[in-house]
Amino acid sequence: MSRTIGLIWAQTPDGVIGLDNTIPWRVPEDMAHFKEVTWGHPVVMGRRTWDSLPTRFRPLDGRRNIVVTRQTDWSDEGADRAGSLEDALETSGTGTVWIMGGGEIYRAAMPFATELMVTEVDSNVAGDCYAPGIGPEWSAGEDLWRESSTGLRFRFRRYTRHSG
Repeated sequence: MSRTIGLIWAQTPDGVIGLDNTIPWRVPEDMAHFKEVTWGHPVVMGRRTWDSLPTRFRPLDGRRNIVVTRQTDWSDEGADRAGSLEDALETSGTGTVWIMGGGEIYRAAMPFATELMVTEVDSNVAGDCYAPGIGPEWSAGEDLWRESSTGLRFRFRRYTRHSG
């Protein structure tokens, strides 16, 4: 059985994924999609991503929450601490695991990734955190643009790594 190491994020056409440790748009359909995709699987995130989650949503229910931090004394209720991305992947088990941010964790995880689940948000917003580049080793199926209840256009794109 092969292991799935997936990265999941939403980005603008310019690759913006965040601003001031928040998501600079509102697309409820993307949040529902995130929950559906990650439900029942461990999720790995950096400590700043953990901190950015509203307290009422921490830990994310239905998922093992693994937080990567170099702070050896860090702990929080409902979170398992890992000292590195490699430690997090090792302790996450043998099934599917989802990497959910932030930018530094995504870049570190790209070499391990087997799947990318990217929500493209048709918005031009300022940002200070960017998605990793998606190189030619990835191919994506096309998905139709949809309109969010907030009026923004978005689409879901699933990328798979191919050889050669």
